Amino acid sequence: MRYVMDWVKEAETLFAVDKPEHFTDYRHCCECAEHDDTLCSTDVHQIGLEALGHPGWDPICFCSPEGKVYYTPAFVRLSLATMADELYIDQFLFHLEYDGPGNDYYKACTPEQRTFITRFLEYLILDFSSEMENGCCADSALRALEIWSVR
Repeated sequence: MRYVMDWVKEAETLFAVDKPEHFTDYRHCCECAEHDDTLCSTDVHQIGLEALGHPGWDPICFCSPEGKVYYTPAFVRLSLATMADELYIDQFLFHLEYDGPGNDYYKACTPEQRTFITRFLEYLILDFSSEMENGCCADSALRALEIWSVR
């Protein structure tokens, strides 16, 4: 029998960090302020697709690396919950592979957190390969895996 991990619970344990006071450079412009308000007004357990599910208006694109670490359990939860239809994983992969080896999100994570992300990506690639192919994000998953599996 194959071991089945509770990915969300494990993410909540490994990424249990204090909520940042601010998530963006909220004084920069109105857009940064709005995204900061969105991220500050909820928490890792409650945030959903209504706040994060729009690639053209994704507050995580403006989020600090520490904010991404804080919200990682939500990214995992939303990715798993939408593998059959909306594919939030595509947005999560964008943040995981952003700037390649210079990825600030990667740098903000501990080695244990990086290992978790690597194992999560491996799980998704193996268990949801057809969904990822259909959603055109399989190549992104492989690129993200390459970045995050570096020790």
